[in-house]
Amino acid sequence: MPIEVELIASTPDAARIVAAAAKICYSPSGAVDILDGLDTDKTVSFLKMLRKSGHLSPFEHVSFTFAAEGISRVATHQLVRHRLASYSQQSQRYVSMSGQTCIVPPSVLKNNKAYELFMKQVEESWNCYKELVDLGISKEDARFVLPHGTETRLVLTMNARELNHFFSLRLCKRSQWEIRELARKMLILAREAAPEIFDLAGPSCVVEGVCKEVHSCNEPYENMEKMLSE
Repeated sequence: MPIEVELIASTPDAARIVAAAAKICYSPSGAVDILDGLDTDKTVSFLKMLRKSGHLSPFEHVSFTFAAEGISRVATHQLVRHRLASYSQQSQRYVSMSGQTCIVPPSVLKNNKAYELFMKQVEESWNCYKELVDLGISKEDARFVLPHGTETRLVLTMNARELNHFFSLRLCKRSQWEIRELARKMLILAREAAPEIFDLAGPSCVVEGVCKEVHSCNEPYENMEKMLSE
């Protein structure tokens, strides 16, 4: 199944919150007064200045919460390496994995022989899991035989600073295909919710026009639209 992502919560008026948090560092006024004096144009220009100057801590005051399904544990093992975030993932200790599906990589889907071998091994794993559970083995122990690509679902929350960092790494073409697709769908939703914050989110080839990877893919994205529609 395709990856499904929904933005289920986000900080209201996020751009103005970030701007007010930054301005309070240099203003005798309180945050409420600063917010009252911020219009859209002032906010947008000020956020651009913050990014250019590297003053990024104010972006930590707003957060975004996503629900994701149709993703494998291969991808979530990479996802949780982004430690400045909160995760709640479906537990294999308490949820029966009988009837679950396994994410099949596109490279395997394109090769009939590879797909046959892949699905044979997956089926054997599921059958073994069910037999172990029927023998009285706990789900938390029976799960050891499950495929690494077992489908899972989770809720994740990141602040805007970490989310921009996540996009810069995981939207790179050298990133693993599955987490890159997750990041692409997350960015589309984040841009809809807070365009002033995520208008320049993405890998360095898009944001700065230069690849910062040690080993470049040599196929940089042409522009933001191309990256989001791929």
